[in-house]
Amino acid sequence: MPNTPCLVGETAAAMCLGGKADSSDADVVVELFSAVGKIYQLDEKLLSAVTGLSGSGPAYVYVMIEALADGGVRAGLPRDVAQGLAAQTVLGSAKMVLETGRHPGALKDMVTSPGGTTIAGVHELEKAGFRAACINAVVAATQRANELSKPQ
Repeated sequence: MPNTPCLVGETAAAMCLGGKADSSDADVVVELFSAVGKIYQLDEKLLSAVTGLSGSGPAYVYVMIEALADGGVRAGLPRDVAQGLAAQTVLGSAKMVLETGRHPGALKDMVTSPGGTTIAGVHELEKAGFRAACINAVVAATQRANELSKPQ
């Protein structure tokens, strides 16, 4: 299932081959989806998890960008600047993960100095259950995808 970032050539999607499909069919699908982002070939049983993560994921990221921008506005930045900074921060951070191949935790540690501003902010995210909320969102969307895929 492609997601809205396909509109800017950055979708994240997955596919599985049906019983009558062969590798040439897979090649066609990969070629088509490569024009609008990245596609992974997985077992069909994992497609609901893909829906929960990358199908619904753009909405989670939009909420995070909006919240970061709201924080910037709360701290005194003009809305347009806050939103631009938040979105570019997400874009740059995603590129770091994809292009360096480093674990996000290691990249986080590169930004987080002892006793500094970043660890103070990360601590607030941890106190608020940010990680758990992200995990729970993916699991809830996956469960809902499974429910919707059952015959009625």
